[in-house]
Amino acid sequence: MQLHLERPDYEYFLRGADGRHALVNDRRLETSFVIAPDRLIGNWPVRDVTAMVPGDLEPLLALQPELVVLGSGATQQFPPPEVLAACLSRGIGLETMTNAAAARTFNVLASEGRRVVAGFVITG
Repeated sequence: MQLHLERPDYEYFLRGADGRHALVNDRRLETSFVIAPDRLIGNWPVRDVTAMVPGDLEPLLALQPELVVLGSGATQQFPPPEVLAACLSRGIGLETMTNAAAARTFNVLASEGRRVVAGFVITG
């Protein structure tokens, strides 16, 4: 059996993520970041999902997503209600999950052509 490496038809894809790092294309990231199928924003200042404020979402919302996937690190944690409200008031869904699950979800949604943006919290 021959195996072929298939590249997605979008620019940035996640090969994996956990609470300490992520692999985007061939680049290892060790700080929190924001990713869209066509954009990668490094050094997102969020270090703790439970301490987020609505303003922390601005880099994600500026990319005009239909859905935000929030990777909360190695364990699932949830942002304060006002962060969720900042998305819902704009008609944008927000799903929070572990970084590993968020990476898989982002890749599936991006491969479907959805306007998805993800924020990943890397705790180091």
